[in-house]
Amino acid sequence: MYNRKLVFTSACLGMLIFGIMMTTLGAILPAFIEKFGLNKIDAGSLLLLMSFGMMVGSLIFGPVVDRYGYKGFMAVCTAVIFICLEGIALASNLMLLRAAIFFLGIAGGIINGGTNALVADISEEGRSAGLSLLGVFFGLGAFGVPFLLGTLQALFSHATIVAGIGFIVLVPFFFFLTLRFPKPKQAQEFSITQGLGLVKETTLIIFGLMLFFESGMEITMGGWSATFFHEALAVESDNAVLFLSFYWLGMMCARLMLGRLLKRLSPATVLRICLATAFVGALLMLFTYSQTVATLGLILVGVGFAAGFPVVLGYVSEQYAKLSGTAFSLVLVIALMGGMTLPYLTGMLANSFGLRASLVIVPLSLVCMFFLLWLAQRRLKAKTMPEGVGA
Repeated sequence: MYNRKLVFTSACLGMLIFGIMMTTLGAILPAFIEKFGLNKIDAGSLLLLMSFGMMVGSLIFGPVVDRYGYKGFMAVCTAVIFICLEGIALASNLMLLRAAIFFLGIAGGIINGGTNALVADISEEGRSAGLSLLGVFFGLGAFGVPFLLGTLQALFSHATIVAGIGFIVLVPFFFFLTLRFPKPKQAQEFSITQGLGLVKETTLIIFGLMLFFESGMEITMGGWSATFFHEALAVESDNAVLFLSFYWLGMMCARLMLGRLLKRLSPATVLRICLATAFVGALLMLFTYSQTVATLGLILVGVGFAAGFPVVLGYVSEQYAKLSGTAFSLVLVIALMGGMTLPYLTGMLANSFGLRASLVIVPLSLVCMFFLLWLAQRRLKAKTMPEGVGA
């Protein structure tokens, strides 16, 4: 037996860690660009490296937690995240920085997938609402890093602040060690054939493609927003990181409201509203030279991105409950392919055409998500129709 509230709390702390690690690189990217003399392609490669590590971690976690459970795996990965954050803070050369970023990505991918799958497992009703509340803690961690960097930089160096933030990770580590977690779903045996069979599930692949664009957009905006405000809107690099915090704040506040919205509206409707909000916000950022308007646009983008992962993962957990960990692995691997591709492509385009022009990737990706959502709904509707009814 396990205490559901305590286990949910542990998942929230794990997601807080993930929010911290996800935003750390983007928040201090302008400082790394200056410190190591990086161009846009080199800077984009750091985001790519972290996303590749996350993809590896996402691929690993699903079958393992379905077979062995959550506790040990998540505790070990939390310790790795602590070590890697300290490594990023102390890195004196690019080789050490890249190694820390890569292993940070692996451990983060496991924590992200593990906490989402854990909440889906213990939420018998309203999985999307539970995942939305979980996402609030991602936003809290993601907001906290740029906020602390922006407010404390007059007193401490970036390295000192990041090193101090790393010690926050030790709190969830010890908490994980004290709890009982749900038993493994496939404790007796794990069918590799059954797991691999999910690759043939067209609907699951569509969900994965939705998260391909969602992840790509989130990492692109999280990684490049501070640099965008610095270069396109002439904000000093030390202050640009504060603007990034508005992006995460918008996402966090929206996820606080998602639970109520999902009780009144269908998940698909909520997701459409959020995608439209992000689209408007992206256009505001792309076509304005006002810091105020661009900040409003950035907040709207954060609000609009809030529903993507909770809603899509809610669908996945409902449709593939018996192998939810493995199903989450598959869609998160596809998601992180987007997390690798779009930020790196943004950096390449920015090197040639400027960052403002390259961020057109965001509204184009939102259009693709609208189409994929429509396609997924058609397939789900066809599944629920009685035989012989409909096309």
